[in-house]
Amino acid sequence: MTARLPSLNGLRAFEAAARHLSFTSAAAELNVTQTAISHQIRRLEEELGIQLFVRQNRTLALTPQARDYLPGVRAAFNDLRLATDRLLRKDAACVLTISTLASLAAKWLLPRLSAFQEAHPAIDVRITTSTALVDFRKGDVDAAIRYGRGQWPGLRADWLMADQLFPVCSPALLQGKKPLRSPQDLAEHSLLYSSGGYDDDWRLWLTAAGLPADISKQPGLSFDLIFMTVQAAIDGLGVAIGRTSYVEADIAKGRLVVPFQIKLPDEWGFYLVSPEARAETPKLSAFRQWLLASIPSQPPTSKADGDPVSRRDP
Repeated sequence: MTARLPSLNGLRAFEAAARHLSFTSAAAELNVTQTAISHQIRRLEEELGIQLFVRQNRTLALTPQARDYLPGVRAAFNDLRLATDRLLRKDAACVLTISTLASLAAKWLLPRLSAFQEAHPAIDVRITTSTALVDFRKGDVDAAIRYGRGQWPGLRADWLMADQLFPVCSPALLQGKKPLRSPQDLAEHSLLYSSGGYDDDWRLWLTAAGLPADISKQPGLSFDLIFMTVQAAIDGLGVAIGRTSYVEADIAKGRLVVPFQIKLPDEWGFYLVSPEARAETPKLSAFRQWLLASIPSQPPTSKADGDPVSRRDP
């Protein structure tokens, strides 16, 4: 036989009073009188047949039974709050949540979003960043921009773009005392490195340029976020390996220059990924159409079979 649940008002009063260890503070939080809190607690104690509070010299203490009961009550209210929030957000067809990498958001997506907002002012876009592939069965993410080969079972993957790898630096660096006229001159400059999945970029480019890969091991500065590496290059701290999606805006505005013509195509690319069952919702369809239209058309560089590998970019 299922036990009857106690009064919800009594549980709310108990949780608030136990958190504050004060009937007065609980009453202020719940916008009721202290007398009302006292009545609700007394009624709850009668329903449970258990004393919950002990008054000690103008202080309030929990009984051992109340201390055992409190975590479950608190967790239940938290679950109710989260469930209500999810319900309201899911019912709000105007909220669109996009997950992506932090650096891609900062250097590529955010500068473009004002155009989407102008075209679709009724859609509330929320950007969340994560290093992990999204589990669309949990949470409220509608779509993700991720790096890989586009082979995610059960998900729709719309090709966005591929990167090219090439050195970039501040224009001021070219005017310094050390020359930077050929790739060989890199041996005389500080190199800027990105970790989190981009550790091998310098070695790959140097190999493509016919230079010793050992140059990539010379001392320099390393950053765990690629947009920090790009900013360090803008500030003249050294030469970084640029990726098209992260540096194109800074190149266009003259904050960065490309000292050499050698560019290495990346074999994988970025995709807009969403669950097939929800891929054509009006808000996501509008975002997809706008995003694809804002990117110059280009074919995927690689559609090799196999599981996609996500680049790590905290």
